[in-house]
Amino acid sequence: MADVLTLTLLDPQNKTPQKQWKFEEQSVIEIGRAADNQVVIVDPLVSRYHLQLRKISDNPLKWMLVNKGTNGTFVNGVLTSQAIVSEGTLIELAKGGPLLKLNWQFARPVSMTSPSGCNHAGNPPNNLFCIHCGKPIQIERSIRNYHVLKTLGQGGMGTTTLAWNSESSLPQIVGKTRIPALVVLKEMNADMAQIAKAQELFEREARTLKALNHEGIPQFYDFFVEGGKKYLAMEMVHGQDLEKIVQQRGPVTPQQAIGWMIQTCEVLGYLHVQDPPIIHRDIKPANLLLRSRDQRIIVLDFGAVKEIGTPPGTRIGAEGYSAPEQDRGQPLTLSDLYAIGSTLIFLLTGESPLNFYGKRGSSYGFNLESVPTITPQLRTVIERVTEYRPRDRYDDAQQLCQALQDCLN
Repeated sequence: MADVLTLTLLDPQNKTPQKQWKFEEQSVIEIGRAADNQVVIVDPLVSRYHLQLRKISDNPLKWMLVNKGTNGTFVNGVLTSQAIVSEGTLIELAKGGPLLKLNWQFARPVSMTSPSGCNHAGNPPNNLFCIHCGKPIQIERSIRNYHVLKTLGQGGMGTTTLAWNSESSLPQIVGKTRIPALVVLKEMNADMAQIAKAQELFEREARTLKALNHEGIPQFYDFFVEGGKKYLAMEMVHGQDLEKIVQQRGPVTPQQAIGWMIQTCEVLGYLHVQDPPIIHRDIKPANLLLRSRDQRIIVLDFGAVKEIGTPPGTRIGAEGYSAPEQDRGQPLTLSDLYAIGSTLIFLLTGESPLNFYGKRGSSYGFNLESVPTITPQLRTVIERVTEYRPRDRYDDAQQLCQALQDCLN
C-alpha cells in the first residue's frame, strides 16, 4: 500500500470541500499564489510562496510546515512559523484566508497488463521494462498511443509523466516527425483546465516548442486533446537539474558555474533572435538540466514563454530570479539575462539570491563582497547583468556570454 497525502481546500463557512490535491511521491510541497507552486491558491491574502510542507523521513505520516507568507499561517487556529502537521490538521493561509485540511488516503498502485503482452517472470521489482523482451512490464494508464509508466513530477499547471509510445516502431509517416519509444508526457491538471490563463500558457508552451530547434531545448513531438484534457509530448532528457545538484553536492566551482551559464546564454541568444523574440521568463536552477550523456545544459519548462509585442501579462517568475520589470508584468529579453546573474549566485553559494539582495548605492541590487568564491571580475559581471534598470545591463546574450568567457581567461 502507498500513502497519498491529500490537501483539501474547504469552504470557510460550512467547511465543505471545494478542491483537492493528491501527492504520493513528493517530499516537498510548495503552496501559494504563484503558478509554479504544486498547490496554487489565487487569493489576495495568500503570498506568492506562502508555505512549504516537507516530509519527515522517519515518519511518513508527519510533515514539517514552514511559513513563508507575509500574512502568516495558522495551524489549527494558532499562528505558526514552523510546526509538525499530521492527519486532520487544519491550515489557514492568513487570518480569514483559505482553509486547507490535511489527510492521508491509502491506495494500491494501479497495475495493468502491458499492451505488449509481456508476462515474463524474473524481472527485478523496480524495472519498468522486461529484461527478456524489452517491453513495458506494467502501465498506470493509457492516453491514445501513450502508455504512462510513472509520474515524474506534479506542479500547479500539470503533471509530468514518463510514457511509452506504442507506435514508435511503425514506418515513418511522410511529413511527420517519428516519435521515439520513450517520451515525457505533460498533462494539464483537471482543475487548471477551467482557467483560461492556464490553458493559454499550456498551449503557448506547445506552440513555442514546436517552432524551436536547438540542442539545448527539448524536442517537441506532439500536442493533442483527449477527454477534454490537453497533453504535450516532448523529448525525454536524462539528467539532473542544477538546483538538485547544488542541494546534494553543495556550491560548485566558478569555472563550472560559468561554463553552465555560457551554455544557457547560447540557448537564450537563440530564443531572443526569433521573430518575434521569445522571452523564457522562468530561468532558474530548477529549470536548467545537466544532460547525463554529454554534460550539456538543457533549458526546461517553456510554459511561461512570451513573445515580444504581445500585451503585458501576468507577473511570472521565481522570487530572486525575476527582474524588476518582469515583476511589473513587463518582461524584456534582458529579464532572462538578469536571471543568469541570480543563478550564478545560487550555484556559487548554495543560498537563495534573495539573501544577498538589498540597498546598493542609490538603488537596489546584489551585494557579493562577502562571497570569497566570487572574484572581483565575476562580481562585476553579476552586478551589471542584474542592474535595476535594463539599460544598465549587457545589451544581449552574446555580450554577456563574452563577459563570462573573459572571466575564465
